[in-house]
Amino acid sequence: MDQVRVTPVASSSQEIAGAPCWVSLMACDRDDAQTFYAGVLGWEFRSSGVDDNFSVALRDGVPVAGIAALAERLDLPVAWTPYFAVADADATAAGISERGGTMAVGPLAFGTGRAGLAADLAGAVFGFWEGEVVPDWSVGRGGAPAWLELHTRHAFEAAIFYGEVLGWAGEKAGCCVASYEHDHVVLRHGHAAVARISGGTVDEAPDPRIHPRWHVHFPVPDLEDAIAATRDLGGGTSAPVRTSTTSRWIDLTDPDGAIFTVVAPQDHFS
Repeated sequence: MDQVRVTPVASSSQEIAGAPCWVSLMACDRDDAQTFYAGVLGWEFRSSGVDDNFSVALRDGVPVAGIAALAERLDLPVAWTPYFAVADADATAAGISERGGTMAVGPLAFGTGRAGLAADLAGAVFGFWEGEVVPDWSVGRGGAPAWLELHTRHAFEAAIFYGEVLGWAGEKAGCCVASYEHDHVVLRHGHAAVARISGGTVDEAPDPRIHPRWHVHFPVPDLEDAIAATRDLGGGTSAPVRTSTTSRWIDLTDPDGAIFTVVAPQDHFS
């Protein structure tokens, strides 16, 4: 799970259409979630200023993610969800339905823009956002997600769906381009890799942790410290530690069952 280069953040979803622009946790209790993630990831929190149920997580003063106490209100599972920038939320929602996906929520007005939640052909949940994007947020920079990865059955089929819905053809300046590399699809914004779609067998068992889904990865300085803090605060692990030549990472669960991944540099392991 190697670190990635980043491109400058634009001020509007139209300027980075198709690119990841935010990640958010749909929690049952915002305060409990904040306590957990502050302990595990070292985050601080501030009010979003637009909704009492929504707060912004900060790492070293930089916006990292959102936590919203909306899971029970919207009858949604507690989960981390990536959001992609779009120029037109209504057109995106229509495209999702036309191509066999499922619209779950919205598009709804929220703060300075409009958001929607949907599921792709295999059931993986993702969000989309039309409006101003969060300043200083970009995949791979600071405390923002180190990586976003979709684990699904058919990477090429998924890439076609997202490419058509989110405009991953690179036809407009600033848009993302998806390319098939080896056994997976890589999404690039400019020269920077910002997400990956990996295919392969996915167990049909009813456990939602092994169904197709987007994985949100957060950087940590020390993997063992993050694992210990997770267990101390009522969370757990859902997979063994994995490694690459430069990184080590593991899937963790918060006390409500939301899965997220933490990744640390390989040189922190001796």
